[in-house]
Amino acid sequence: MDDIVIEDLTKSYASGWPGRPPFVALDGLYLTVGRGEIFGFLGPNGAGKTTTLKILLGLVRATGGRALLLGQPAGDVETRRRIGFLPESPYFYDYLTAEEFLGFYGQLAGLGHVAIAQRVTDLLSLVGLADARDRQLRKFSKGMLQRIGLAQALIHDPELVILDEPMTGLDPVGRKQVRDLILSLRDRGKTIFFSTHILHDVEMICDRVGIVIKGRLLASGRVDELVRQDHTQSVEIVCQHIKAEGNAFIHSLATRVLQQGQQCLIVLPSPDAVDAMVGEIRRQGGGLLSVTPHKASLEDLFFQEAAPEASRVQADSLTGRAF
Repeated sequence: MDDIVIEDLTKSYASGWPGRPPFVALDGLYLTVGRGEIFGFLGPNGAGKTTTLKILLGLVRATGGRALLLGQPAGDVETRRRIGFLPESPYFYDYLTAEEFLGFYGQLAGLGHVAIAQRVTDLLSLVGLADARDRQLRKFSKGMLQRIGLAQALIHDPELVILDEPMTGLDPVGRKQVRDLILSLRDRGKTIFFSTHILHDVEMICDRVGIVIKGRLLASGRVDELVRQDHTQSVEIVCQHIKAEGNAFIHSLATRVLQQGQQCLIVLPSPDAVDAMVGEIRRQGGGLLSVTPHKASLEDLFFQEAAPEASRVQADSLTGRAF
């Protein structure tokens, strides 16, 4: 069963200028998120990620299409009780302590005093802030604020957790902490749908991803399916005791040749020329130290999908088809 279903979703905004066409934030978006999975919603700034999340949460009304969360139309009041949300730039009452902050949101969620006390203790432990229980939020670092924000989104034990750019502005330690939290949520049976433009984090933790550019979904699926193992981008060969300089055969096959004393690094554009290069190394009496294939990454796929669309949008703007 899918916890999120998006079908032909569109959203347009009036330009505010006479004679100008509306700005299209979403242009026929289709997307599904299965129960119990981590789904990364990828795209550059302005791609339509936050607009999509706002529509799912009922904060913005779609121009067309439909969106379902947990089997109900987006914005359904009762369904909201089953959803946790962390916006990209949340505002917290920073004079509250961590305990007071979570207690306040527990009351908003309709929890009783006993349930709130237990949830606050459990969540502070989960997000690694048990020692900061009595500290005011104004004294929290950016990473700590992100973690207390995640705890806020979980105070009512939601089935579906929606996060808008949860790792933006965090240092490597903070990003790892948030990644570990997201993984722990999946282990607890939660569905996590989060938007981001930080590709490395997505590649590490997501079950599936979707790439959106200018309001259109350009690719969707498992990372290992989108970045298939047979798509080797290049091969690095490290060898020794050969002279690559002036060797026309080596330079005809390689995109890069770097000689460092007795060792030589040779970069081939594909695996097709590996056998021929290894044969040449052996012919010269050289020693083969390593052959390292470099697979396509999610970043490669992202730019592969984004570049043609960016060119198309630029061409449309030049011909008057502004979005």
